[in-house]
Amino acid sequence: MNPRTLFVMIEETGTVTKTDGLTATVLVQRKSECEACTAARICEPSQGGMEIEALNPVNAKAGQRVKIAMKPQAYLKGSIIVYGIPLTAFIAGVILGKNIGETHFKEFSSDTTAAIFGFISLIITFIIIKIWSKKAEKRLDYKPVIEKIVNSE
Repeated sequence: MNPRTLFVMIEETGTVTKTDGLTATVLVQRKSECEACTAARICEPSQGGMEIEALNPVNAKAGQRVKIAMKPQAYLKGSIIVYGIPLTAFIAGVILGKNIGETHFKEFSSDTTAAIFGFISLIITFIIIKIWSKKAEKRLDYKPVIEKIVNSE
């Protein structure tokens, strides 16, 4: 396996709908990958596809077709944060709740306390991820970048 294939950028082609300083909004067609995408803070659904806020170092203008790229590391990190951490927190909460239920809350079923602790830890994790995502959306290393202008429309 070629080690360079591990770092291939995730690329997409779309149309610039508006520009705002150093960023541009790019409309890309929805694909099957969009259904399970973790970039919910970057993309917003639109009738013609998905609108993605991307850095615009090539100074693309509205109406131009562009190629955008996202670092696979950012995509993977986002996937782990959105899916892996909540799952881990839920399982840890269930195990902790089961143990606490068996030792301290004998009048309740330990399964009930396990479920309560699991869901509480899951909710807390989602709140923390929401706060993190607000901060992360301002970081430039998490934003897609317009690599080149394909053509003007």
